[in-house]
Amino acid sequence: MTVTRARILVVEDDASIRAGLELNLGAEGYEVAAAVTGEQALEIAKGSSPELIILDIMLPKMSGFDVLERLRRDGWTGGVVVLSARGHELDKVTGLQLGADDYLTKPFGLSELLARVAAVLRRTRAPAADCIRFSDVEVDLRRREVRKASAVVPMTKLEFDLLVYLARNAGRTLERAQILREVWQQAAGTGRTVDNFVAQLRQKLEDDPDSPRHLVTLRGVGYRFDP
Repeated sequence: MTVTRARILVVEDDASIRAGLELNLGAEGYEVAAAVTGEQALEIAKGSSPELIILDIMLPKMSGFDVLERLRRDGWTGGVVVLSARGHELDKVTGLQLGADDYLTKPFGLSELLARVAAVLRRTRAPAADCIRFSDVEVDLRRREVRKASAVVPMTKLEFDLLVYLARNAGRTLERAQILREVWQQAAGTGRTVDNFVAQLRQKLEDDPDSPRHLVTLRGVGYRFDP
């Protein structure tokens, strides 16, 4: 049984392999996007924040290793299964050191790939920690308490819920309507409500609310949380 509706990005320049992976992963119930180059993969990952990336190492121009290094350096925490036609131990070690969760050598069996994808997703989707940390801010999920520089920051229920929702979707572009639906539990409403609450969070948590580091506005679209 697959993990429900996980988002997967396939990064593969071989058209036949890419099409086969898209078809079979889709048949398993995953949401699948595809990229041909490393640059395209980074752009898609930034916009849609997939939960897992299947990443070919031998890409044109920007190698899979370079893509993986950039993703981890930018704070992306999803799962990565590396694919390579090279079975050298050094390549496997390099991939794992850069932050890959698993490594498959081509040619590979479809059943093995699907099993490894499911295993990585189970690990990365394990129950979240009781605490979210960024800069000098600590969010205690069990106690529903926020501290900045060790001092408790007063939070309303909606402020806390909004902060947790944004932080749990770090790196993703979140539209105002989507935030209203998920945090306020309503499909209709005004984006101004979201704007006001984000402004309040900035005043309480950002070192410079006028130039926020974590609660980033995407003009005309919504917001993105950067850890």
